[in-house]
This record gives sequence, structure tokens and C-alpha cells, in this order.
Amino acid sequence: MNKYKSPLHQTVSTTPTDYWNDSCSVKELTYAIEHGAVGATTNPTIVMNVLKSEMHLWEERIHKIIQDNPTWNETDIMWQIFEEVAVHGAGLLKPVFEQNDGLKGRLSIQTNPINYRDAKAICDQAVYFSGLAPNMQVKIPVTRAGINAIEEATFKGVNINATVSFTVPQALAVAEAVERGLKRREEAGLNISKMRPVCTIMIGRTDDWMRVFAEKENITVTPEAFDWAGIATFKKAYELYNDKGYRTRLLAAAYRNLFHWSALIGGDVILTIPYSWQLKINASDIEVENRMNDPVNPAYVKELYDKLSEFRKAFDEDGLSIDEFDSYGASARTLRGFIGSVHDLAGMVRNFMLPNPDIK
Repeated sequence: MNKYKSPLHQTVSTTPTDYWNDSCSVKELTYAIEHGAVGATTNPTIVMNVLKSEMHLWEERIHKIIQDNPTWNETDIMWQIFEEVAVHGAGLLKPVFEQNDGLKGRLSIQTNPINYRDAKAICDQAVYFSGLAPNMQVKIPVTRAGINAIEEATFKGVNINATVSFTVPQALAVAEAVERGLKRREEAGLNISKMRPVCTIMIGRTDDWMRVFAEKENITVTPEAFDWAGIATFKKAYELYNDKGYRTRLLAAAYRNLFHWSALIGGDVILTIPYSWQLKINASDIEVENRMNDPVNPAYVKELYDKLSEFRKAFDEDGLSIDEFDSYGASARTLRGFIGSVHDLAGMVRNFMLPNPDIK
């Protein structure tokens, strides 16, 4: 297959839909850019996987950071490595950034998930990360504190990517916070022409949570319906965004099946796709056509809505209050995972600093 005729390249060249690589791995991002990707993303989990798969590119640098900073602890070193891996990915995207006059070609870097309750800490790190490269986009969690941080960081000129987001209420709160931040910038006479805020809905994790909840509560649901929970939520949010004229762009993440690509083709949205799913998409014979406005099977939506209170929370505009964002099942599960990855990444650094003498 000619790489320029791949389904992903057709998607981005014939519809308003963009796609990003769901990693900053050199191998994976290079492939993605060749197939039309205009962005990429990273977080502690992704960086750990990058280091595992491409350690030959980073081992010498890790030793050098440790050697040059004799008083730094493993957390200090971990964040330095995290930043450098992200900056390297941003460098790979810089030609895309320049070709698109700064409107595309950004690398999303995640703020420390441990700070999910501290708006000031989130905002301060977002401003700092934004300055690491000209084409940085900064991930902020859609928690109670995160909403405040999104507004303040937007006001300070940060291109945000709202993450840890699974529901219509979260997406609406993000868009409103961005509007407040942009309005404050405009009123202060500050430039917003290059700002392209993004709100992620982790549709695959929405699906996951519905399955977990149904299992916990012994609720029987048509198995195929679970595959459409996140898509239905995303399409509902997309319709509301268009109706309200928000300046934030929606992004779908956390792939679990090919519908997470094919059902969203044609929307003015971003799809952030893991490398393994890019290969599956490009090997598929699914026709590239606009399906964004096609409704999800109403029977699936009705069954999910009638049986699962957690789906109603995700699907209804007022299904969650901002105070409930942190404790929503999908949010709590994802935050726990991201925080765990921070500790795991620090543990990887620890093995460089203090090799285990019990291992031959």
C-alpha cells in the first residue's frame, strides 16, 4: 500500500478530521507523520513505554543527567528526562508546526497528575511546560481544580489539552473555562490568534468504565452496546460544541476498536491514535467516508441510558457537577493509573541511580 493512500492519510486529506500519534516514540511518531499526523501526545505512562522500547536512544543521556546533578533525587531526574523526551518529540513535529503556521504540529505534554487537586500547581507547571518548545500543548486534568487551572493557563497563553475527561459535563466545563480565559486575554489586549485549545474525551475509557460498572452491579447489557458508549458521548458533546460555538476542539482518545476511528470520520475533531491501532486502521478495508453525523444505534443508547446510571452521568449535560468530577469512576481509575505511572517512572530512574546488587 502506498503510504499516501492509507486510510489514515485519506481521512486527514479528504475530511476536516485530524489525527495525532498517541506517543512520542521516534519510530511511532515518524510513521504517523508519514501518514498525515499533525500532533502527538505524551504522559508518564507513554514516556515509560518509550524508554522501554527505545532505551538505546536515552540510556547515555540518563546517565549524564545523573552524573551532572549529584544532589538531585530520582523525582528531579525523572521529570528532567520526561521533559527531554517530550521536547524531542516536539522537535520531530516542528516541520508540521511551521508548515501550518503554528496552528497544528504540537506535542501534548502532561502536567503532574499528583497535583490534580491543586489549581495553582497545575497552572504553574502548565506555563513552564508551555515554554519548553514553541509547539507545546499542555495537558491539564478535568478535575475540580483542573477547571480553574484551565481558565488561568488559557489566560496566560497556554494551549491546553484537557485530559482525564470522559463525559459531556466535563467537556462543557472545559469549553466554558477556555472561553473565560480567552475572553480575559482579549480584554487585556493579548494575542489569541495562535491558540488552539483542545478537550479530550477518552472514549475507550468511557467504554471500559461502563463495563466495569455493569459487572460490579450485576447489570446485563448487550455486549455490543458497550463499544458505543464513548462514541455516543463524544458525538453528543460535538453537537453541543457546534451549537454553542465554542473555540475548543474536541479530541477522541483511548482506542479500543476501529469504530473509534471510523465512526468519527468527517468531524472537525482530532483523533489521537496509538501506533498499534494505526497499523490496524491502515491494514483495514473500511471505507473512508463522513460518519460523524451518523447517530449511534438508538437501541444501544437507550439500553445504556436506561440501565446504567454511570452512562447517564456521562451523557447528560448536567449529569455531573464540577465537584463530582474527581470521584467519577472513570476519572478516579485513570488518575490512579497516571499517578502510579509517575511512581513507576521514578522507579525506572532509581534503577539507574542505585542498581540492584541482588540481580546478576
